[in-house]
Amino acid sequence: MNYVLPVRVYLEDTDAQGLVYNASYLRFFERARTEWLREHGIDHPKLRESAGVSLVLSEIKVSFRMPAQLDNVLHVSAELMKVSSVRFVFNQSARRESPDGEILCQAVAEVACVDALTGRPKRMPSGLVADLRINEPKV
Repeated sequence: MNYVLPVRVYLEDTDAQGLVYNASYLRFFERARTEWLREHGIDHPKLRESAGVSLVLSEIKVSFRMPAQLDNVLHVSAELMKVSSVRFVFNQSARRESPDGEILCQAVAEVACVDALTGRPKRMPSGLVADLRINEPKV
């Protein structure tokens, strides 16, 4: 259940030396997770309207290995590692120039389900969890 999103590094993503800001990787990872969810039929606005829940980043652990540079094409991945009734856990990486390229940055991201009105933890709709567990990798 791996998704790879190609992302070109623009000037807005970099510092004066043309190196990617650390925070830019967080945006790249967010985009890849969102596209992974979309590809698996999970649309943020529809989930909010139909079930009254939102998915929010609750924790992320990032390891910066090498800097990306202005105009690089990064391949940013999102791979579901675990799903429960209240959270998803993704392994993520940003690689230079190809899905198998040099790893520049890695992360483990935890996405929690919360009540859309109160922001408090809430169980995901049961059908959603069941559908995703069918394909969950065996750990």
